[in-house]
Formats: sequence, structure tokens, C-alpha cells
Amino acid sequence: MVRGMFSLALLSGLTALVGLERPVAPACGPVAERVGHAGASTPQADSSMLALFASGRTFPDFMDASTRRLPEWYASAERVAIADSSLARARAVGGQWRLLVVAVDTCGDSLRQVPYVARLAELVHGLSVRIVTPNAGGAAVQDAYRSLDGRRATPTYVLLDETGRVQGCIVELPRPLRHWLHERRGQGTRESTRALADSAVAWYTADAGASLVHEVAVMMEQAKVGAPLCEHGTATAGAAEAVTGG
Repeated sequence: MVRGMFSLALLSGLTALVGLERPVAPACGPVAERVGHAGASTPQADSSMLALFASGRTFPDFMDASTRRLPEWYASAERVAIADSSLARARAVGGQWRLLVVAVDTCGDSLRQVPYVARLAELVHGLSVRIVTPNAGGAAVQDAYRSLDGRRATPTYVLLDETGRVQGCIVELPRPLRHWLHERRGQGTRESTRALADSAVAWYTADAGASLVHEVAVMMEQAKVGAPLCEHGTATAGAAEAVTGG
């Protein structure tokens, strides 16, 4: 396992990743429409995506430009550890890939995820990461790749090939958390916002970035063989407030 400056001590008493029963994360994002359906996107070639990527910040520059939660961002970056298995899979893909990330410094989901993909890019030749905010062009990406329940959310990740064609996406949350949360939203939940946020923090701590890094590696593998993975929702009429993550 490749680590950052310091190792992350997992919370004691938490079950294994698949067995954790309440992995829920409130969304980080603005008011948005409800979803019509979840779907997989068809890759779209668009030179404007390369331009948007080029306009983005590197992870160190993004942190330096942050005005909120900066100590938390640095602490999160210091705890990063990348699993050897996921690193090997990402390195084996080869080629040149760009991971465009839409994130904001106030979003708890962003600060608990983005350092991991940034570290992965440091370790994988041919993979680069740039970060844009919604106000700096990222809103259009959020509109195209919404959460499963149709919100614009952060973080949003879009994988681009050398030509700027979208070859995959990850919206808002790592897959286990994303699916559990979508199911809960469909059923309704009685938990308070604080309780949901606490459950999210516990899940992130137990997972230690493993699910996200694995999903990025798999997304790269599928992109290489021409079978992009991009699970996202579609906005329809109506609006619902997005809950801000802690």
C-alpha cells in the first residue's frame, strides 16, 4: 500500500466495507431537480472538455486557493494511502488519461475523496488530474452528469481520453455509498441530517479511499476496452433541496 505522509488509523468497531449498514453521505451541491432515471452515458467527443481541463487547478494549487476548511484538506491529504492492487490495475491500463474533477473546498465529500484521486494520479504515469469549481465551468459538467436522484453534486469526476472524449464518470460518491444513499432517498429516511453526516464520516474513515480508487481504476480499464462506465441521473421538472455534507 502506498501512503501519504501519515497512515490513517481506521475507526475501531466498524465492520468491513461491504458489511457497513449505514454508509450515507449528504450531498454537496445546490438546489436541483429530481431524477427521471439513472443511466449510462454515451461517450461524447468535445474539444471544450480539453479546454476546461487545461483551465483547471492541480490539487496543490486547489488547496492553496482554498479559503475554507484548509486544515481539513491538508489533514485529509496527509492520511492518503493507495492500495497496491488498485494502483497496479490503474498502471496496467497505459495510455494518456485526464480526470476532470468538479469540486468545492467547503464540501465534505470533496475533501474526503479528491486527495485520493490526486495521489493516484501522482503514482500512475499517463493519468493527470485537474480541478474546477462549478463557477469556473464545472456547472456544465454537473448538469450533464447528475447524481442518481438528479442533483448537481460535488465532487463530479469525468474521465477524458487524449481527444477529450468522455470515457467515464463518477458522480458525488463512491459506488457502495452512492447506491445505498440512492436507495434510502427512494424509501425516505427518518435520520436527521447530523446523523446522516456522522454515518458518512464513519464510512469514509473505515473505507479510507479504497472504494473510490478501485472505482477509478475499473473506470480506466473499461475506458481502454471501449466500454465506458458512467452511472448518473437525469434531471426532470421539479426541484428539491440538496443536503449539504459535513
